[in-house]
Amino acid sequence: MRKALHSLCATLATAGTVLVPTPAHAVGLSLASASPPPSDQVAVDLVTANGSGCPGATATATMSPDNTAITVRGGALNYTALVGVGATPTDWRKNCQLNLSVNVPTGFTYAITSADYRGFASLATGAAAIVRANYYFQGQSQTVYGRQNFTGPLDDEWQITDWIPLAAMIYAPCGGQRNLNVNTELRAMAGTSDVKNSTSYISMEDGSDAMAILHLGWATCPSDTR
Repeated sequence: MRKALHSLCATLATAGTVLVPTPAHAVGLSLASASPPPSDQVAVDLVTANGSGCPGATATATMSPDNTAITVRGGALNYTALVGVGATPTDWRKNCQLNLSVNVPTGFTYAITSADYRGFASLATGAAAIVRANYYFQGQSQTVYGRQNFTGPLDDEWQITDWIPLAAMIYAPCGGQRNLNVNTELRAMAGTSDVKNSTSYISMEDGSDAMAILHLGWATCPSDTR
């Protein structure tokens, strides 16, 4: 049975990661005004899940009753990157990109404000791992990304939150439907570990329920665009 989170993982979960914007300015910050979420239930659908970590995987996306968070569950968030005994040359890096359709009501737009992920890591002494994610809207070059580093020895659950600063938030374009892309990535790196006698891995699941929670901030669009 996996042991409870030790102090290192608890610290990482509390601190989380701060996302970094690309050089392009965040979309819609000068055009949209922050507002409460829409009162009517907003529909969301996971259109596709593609990547080396989730070939043929299925998952579901559900909007919270107050329209402030999208929960993704299923095989698309249940994958592993590993190095060492039993690993192939391509196993050290795995990813899964989620494409989400959010039925945004007329007059509104939204941005990801933070995202929660969890999993399990078993890293030998000298090994390291990275959890990385980036967020962008279909057809746009602007993106924000976050990452969390782990170092061995480590054999425990992990939980992180990607926090997106206000200045880095990217809003869905006003005036048209654009799907949201969320690309999660895991990397396991051997470092100075003994790869002939050990296996190091990091998983995007914790042995029970693979899931991610995307928290939303809402804004209103100018009347001449939506």
